[in-house]
Amino acid sequence: MKIAIIGTGNIGGNLTRRLTKLGHDVSIANSRGPHTLTNLAEETGAKPLEVTEVAHGAELVIVTIPQKNIPDLPDGILDQIAPGAAIIDTGNYYPRQRDGFIAEIEGGLPESRWVEQYLKHPVNKAFNGISAVNLLERGLPAGSPDRLALPVAGDDPDTKKIVLQLIEELGFDAIDAGGLDESWRQQPGTPSYQEHGADSLRQALSNASPVRSEDFKA
Repeated sequence: MKIAIIGTGNIGGNLTRRLTKLGHDVSIANSRGPHTLTNLAEETGAKPLEVTEVAHGAELVIVTIPQKNIPDLPDGILDQIAPGAAIIDTGNYYPRQRDGFIAEIEGGLPESRWVEQYLKHPVNKAFNGISAVNLLERGLPAGSPDRLALPVAGDDPDTKKIVLQLIEELGFDAIDAGGLDESWRQQPGTPSYQEHGADSLRQALSNASPVRSEDFKA
């Protein structure tokens, strides 16, 4: 699959490592330009591109940048994706630690719904609650007793299916967490925002409260 990764921090970098190893055609971009991605490109075989070009023809786009930087993405960045492409938002809103005050999210808008408004394409929320280390090291074959589970929230069943299948391919149990309006159930501070197996994750999603915890309010 032709995959574009926008953002090459801990999660973006390790997704690049995992997905290239699985044989996917991966292109990468960040805000500092392709010349800063030489080491990751040499390590993985991923193609470093300008952020304005990285999503051209992509069948899957992973946006993995700080929440506060979403509005800085170039207009039309997804205009030339492949028909039916899936978009993943891995982000989390950390108002006190990093992102500052975002009024719409503080008012109750799910974080990924806010991202979707800027990207102007339907998104799936995934990979937001797993550490970069576990993403790299904890993928296991299906049926393994210690296999971790990851939730996916999104509105479009076809693109969500792509994301669910990718998570399984990476070695995690993929759990359908409902539509994007329900994606608050996997935001920071909720019971699902930690390691879980499949049954435990389903219970954690069920136990979530829509009231944002104090640690994750501005």
